[in-house]
Amino acid sequence: MRVGFIGLGRMGRGMANRLLGGGHDLVVHDVVRAAGDEFVKAGATFADSVAALCAGRDVVVTMLVEDAQVIDIATRAGGLCASMAKGAIHLAMGTYGVGAIRALGEAHAKAGQVLVAAPVLGRPDLAASGQLGIVSGGPADAVTTVAPLLALMGRKTFHAGDLPESATAIKLANNMVLGCAMIAMGEGFSLIRRYGVAPQMFYDVMTEGLFASTAYKGYGKTMVDQTYDNVGSPITVGLKDAKLIQDAADLARVPMPMHNIYKDRLLGAVAHGDGDRDQAVLAREQARAAGLESS
Repeated sequence: MRVGFIGLGRMGRGMANRLLGGGHDLVVHDVVRAAGDEFVKAGATFADSVAALCAGRDVVVTMLVEDAQVIDIATRAGGLCASMAKGAIHLAMGTYGVGAIRALGEAHAKAGQVLVAAPVLGRPDLAASGQLGIVSGGPADAVTTVAPLLALMGRKTFHAGDLPESATAIKLANNMVLGCAMIAMGEGFSLIRRYGVAPQMFYDVMTEGLFASTAYKGYGKTMVDQTYDNVGSPITVGLKDAKLIQDAADLARVPMPMHNIYKDRLLGAVAHGDGDRDQAVLAREQARAAGLESS
């Protein structure tokens, strides 16, 4: 398949490498030109502009962080809508807000193109090994077309429905639950520390018992080891997602009191200078609240 890929950050690099390794004709683009060097060496082509990247592509994947970035890439002069062929698919794989996905869908429909939202579940190491979870939303025929690409990048794809925003809703809800899990773990670690229990012991009980999942094992281990500078998803990205979650909840008139706690802890971490550290540093923010660590 002729694929374009925009956004070669921590997650995007691994995902694009999976597509290239799968034998697809890959053209890449990033605002940092050097980010494309490894792909050119491996046989991909680097495009100096979005318009050049879109030429002859069946599918264009975007893996960008912010709503504003992906909307700009799509709608500006020489952007995706102006440059992709009619019938081509924009596969939006970042975490975006419901409003942004709706705006992208409308813009592509006017240009005779198709939007498929396919946000990913996982961290950079899983992206590199093709073990991401992926949630797809979009017209069934378009999702079928991109299925071989999704199979290379992820271990499993969950199809949410015919509307791209259905995938967005699931991804935002999933991130909210994960954030609340980190808050709960942080509170648990604070409690056992007050009783002189080693954090590793509580971690073992959690992950070998009721909470034997990737989220608890991964983030919990980071909390035990306090390796917060080994960043998978930083606090700043969590705060960006928290705003998107809140916006989606407001739009749907859904109260989310647990999410409010998560968002406040994220803000506290930023205020204490931990904004660029891994989200597991929320355990440190909880420890501050418990008087176990100083500000």
